[in-house]
Amino acid sequence: MREASIERNTKETRITASVRLDGTGQYDVETGIGFLDHMLEQLSRHSLIDITLKAEGDLHIDFHHTTEDTGIALGQAVAQALGERKGIARYGEALIPMDETLTRVALDASNRPYLIWRVDFSRDKLGQMDTELFKEWFQAFAQHAGLTLHVETLYGVNAHHIVESCYKGLARALRRAIEIDPRQAGAVPSTKGAL
Repeated sequence: MREASIERNTKETRITASVRLDGTGQYDVETGIGFLDHMLEQLSRHSLIDITLKAEGDLHIDFHHTTEDTGIALGQAVAQALGERKGIARYGEALIPMDETLTRVALDASNRPYLIWRVDFSRDKLGQMDTELFKEWFQAFAQHAGLTLHVETLYGVNAHHIVESCYKGLARALRRAIEIDPRQAGAVPSTKGAL
């Protein structure tokens, strides 16, 4: 089973995160930030990765530390569960429509982290959450999961739709990238022999 658990404790946050890559999209998420919970639930459901994540953070200050640190912990869990990345398809992409919004996500599970984020919002907040924090989450997740990740909203107006299409796009692209290719089940998908 490709699964892992991470515990991250700092002066700002206390987080436990567990993933089962070959799951069915079951989730149990509590971050104290309702909208972030909703997005992580979308990530689980559409990637078919089972996710359990509990976070306690300094929400009395703002949502930044909790948002970033959940990306770090979840990314670390995914990287640990992938191990040497033998047999994975490695690449994944998705084109996600959500009403008036269309978002494209492409990723390489290369273990060379990089984020391209071409997503603009017409609002500074979604509920109580600063929209600028979504880039922070994607940056932390890509860095710690070892993903080259490109996220681009081609068009859209509604901020909720834009963010949700980004998370669903990540989910579908990640699902493709981490699937085991039966033709190379024991091999690392690289001419280098390692990722």
